[in-house]
Amino acid sequence: MEFLQTNLIYFIPLLGIIGLLVMASKSIWVSKQDAGDAKMTELAGYIADGAMAFLKAEWKVLSIFVLFGAALLAYSGTIHEINGKEIHSSWIISIAFVIGAVFSALAGYIGMRAATKANVRTTQAARTSLKQALKVSFTGGTVMGLGVAGLAILGLGGLFIAFLAYFSDLGDDGVKTAIEVLTGFSLGAESIALFARVGGGIYTKAADVGADLVGKVEAGIPEDDVRNPATIADNVGDNVGDVAGMGADLFGSYVATILATMVLGQEIVVTDNFGGMSPILLPMVICGLGILFSIVGTWFVTIKDEKSNVQTALNLGNWSSIAITALASFFIVKWMLPENLSLRGYDFTSMDVFYAIIVGLVVGTVMSVVTEYYTAMGKQPVDSIVQQSSTGHATNIIAGLSVGMKSTVIPILTLAGGIMASYHFAGLYGVAIAAAGMMATTAMQLAIDAFGPIADNAGGIAEMSQLPPEVRERTDNLDAVGNTTAATGKGFAIASAALTSLALFAAFVGIASIDAIDIYKAPVLAGLFVGGMIPFIFSALCIQAVGKAAMEMVNEVRRQFREIPGIMEYKAKPEYEKCVAISTKASIREMMLPGAIALITPVVVGFIFGAEVLGGLLAGVTVSGVLMGIFQSNAGGAWDNAKKSFEKGVLINGTMTYKGSEAHKASVTGDTVGDPFKDTSGPSMNILIKLMSIVSLVIAPYLAQPVSANISENHQHETTMMMHHCKAGENCKMMTNNSSAGSKKECEMCAKDEECTHSQETCTMTNCKHATKITASNVKADMSCCEKPGLKDRFK
Repeated sequence: MEFLQTNLIYFIPLLGIIGLLVMASKSIWVSKQDAGDAKMTELAGYIADGAMAFLKAEWKVLSIFVLFGAALLAYSGTIHEINGKEIHSSWIISIAFVIGAVFSALAGYIGMRAATKANVRTTQAARTSLKQALKVSFTGGTVMGLGVAGLAILGLGGLFIAFLAYFSDLGDDGVKTAIEVLTGFSLGAESIALFARVGGGIYTKAADVGADLVGKVEAGIPEDDVRNPATIADNVGDNVGDVAGMGADLFGSYVATILATMVLGQEIVVTDNFGGMSPILLPMVICGLGILFSIVGTWFVTIKDEKSNVQTALNLGNWSSIAITALASFFIVKWMLPENLSLRGYDFTSMDVFYAIIVGLVVGTVMSVVTEYYTAMGKQPVDSIVQQSSTGHATNIIAGLSVGMKSTVIPILTLAGGIMASYHFAGLYGVAIAAAGMMATTAMQLAIDAFGPIADNAGGIAEMSQLPPEVRERTDNLDAVGNTTAATGKGFAIASAALTSLALFAAFVGIASIDAIDIYKAPVLAGLFVGGMIPFIFSALCIQAVGKAAMEMVNEVRRQFREIPGIMEYKAKPEYEKCVAISTKASIREMMLPGAIALITPVVVGFIFGAEVLGGLLAGVTVSGVLMGIFQSNAGGAWDNAKKSFEKGVLINGTMTYKGSEAHKASVTGDTVGDPFKDTSGPSMNILIKLMSIVSLVIAPYLAQPVSANISENHQHETTMMMHHCKAGENCKMMTNNSSAGSKKECEMCAKDEECTHSQETCTMTNCKHATKITASNVKADMSCCEKPGLKDRFK
């Protein structure tokens, strides 16, 4: 046990390696499965080639951004003091940034490769049974989940060890500097995640809208019909958006959550068996072991026969991994943490930390259940959209918007309750560790999430290959569940982003040396409003980009139907590559402006208006972004499953209604409106709020003001006090509350003409007879200073 305590830090990256090894074994298993006939493999090849072409084009652009960002960070790391305040950073932060960006891109690539292998093999498996189709598609998703979690733990754990060794000569500041430099890793991960999510979302929805509007509505052929020129681009989009984009997204969330907890954990001074680093190591240990618990959870995802409920099987795997994590966390916390801890004056126990972890797991579970209710087929919200489709396109849109807006109530109340409960148990560290507990089963959550687009692709390949109807029925069964799991995954990501952003916000406040965000101040209130606006303009740009690209796609599909004779009779082959090129160019072009808003806004506001105004901006972005993310993701998911409900037939006003009906056409319109909601702007919200928080955290040391700059002559800042030039011979007294005893203590000071400076931390008096501590509870001290008129008034 002593050996484990001494070397625990080295076991953390080992857990990541174990996850990657299991990932590799599952990837090999998927590759060995039957890929079907020549036509199926040809179509799957088009999809894989299109996805790879997009990633190469995206990486080429992002590599320029990464090099530019690394150069700026390298320069900032050479600045070690501003306004007399020491900055614990290094040019090494630029290396961490590049590694974070590469790992984030690699996480997306692993998921995409697994998905493009698993899709056609799922189609072939569906020719035999639903059970085998689920096994192949879910195993493909598991490859992505384990790859993302394994890379995150390996990257964080490995870099932390390396940085501790590199900065060991700094003594006590070594840990602080190592964590500060590690923020570059998270910044790189989140930056790539944003561009991957936005770019992939624009790509997939431009193709999807084009395929729907021209193929389904105008030509009257299925979305995945081989005659539809946009169908390959649509299937490529499922991989670059819902797989590569989601992989990079949750990789960034995973890293940011752990890092936020580490930043707060370094402020906790403890005596333990881990060199005083147990609060820092705890989130990495829990999330690392969460990889193993997620592997166990995957064993429960199986069904018996064609009539089994796929959603129930996935839920069983998810809940089992959560339950094992909850049980193990008790023993981990009791083993690692000392009995009593304190952070920024808030005292708590190791058991309180465990309770906070349970709160995080409960919040994640509730968010998943609520999201499933609002987006699943057969539930009241989706059914309400189906029923209102019977009266036209407008009422379908109205119903979907209503469902999306109502779906924010329970998740927000759950988040609010989770924040209050986790803070009650362990203060700000409790909020951060709650987010870490929620993210511990990320490997399982991603496996469930990636299963959806794999099943969607499998159905598309079945349709394009003209396989028997029972094959498409099985893939549609998986796809319908996949729509729900995709919405659930997005809800999970948004919930984790809210908790993570709050933890990052707390870390930012500490590093920037600000005590409070005072909305009574006009600039701070203005920042709050501007922050609330940013998710709206960000969403508008994303949706507008989808609309522009979709128009190009629609025109191209119409042109091919018009100018290439024989497409509708299967005598001519559509020019799939031209549709793929349209989506690729449009997504790369249009993703730049939304990404720039997220990266540049905190820097501009912070350096021009200061840390407190930036804090107001972050508060506005977080609240508005979480609400927008939940609303858009759930509305889009509900519209999608309302459309799919017509494929099996729905009862409307006593009459069974199917595909091709007027009600179905109205549902297609709703689904088209919801596409950019659920796959472009909605899921990008969680990256937006985290990325802006991380950028703020990175620049926070450069925004911190010296003590004297925080002191105003009229005492506007309540927690900081200054006394100027008490004349010699005068009896200068200060009455302060003693926070521990509740009594009053008198200080006689300033026998000479000296300047006495009081900050919220310590009252330092040169040549004074006494010095006193100013604490959080006595800042409203009754000042009796130098009875001279005017001097006393300024401290009231």
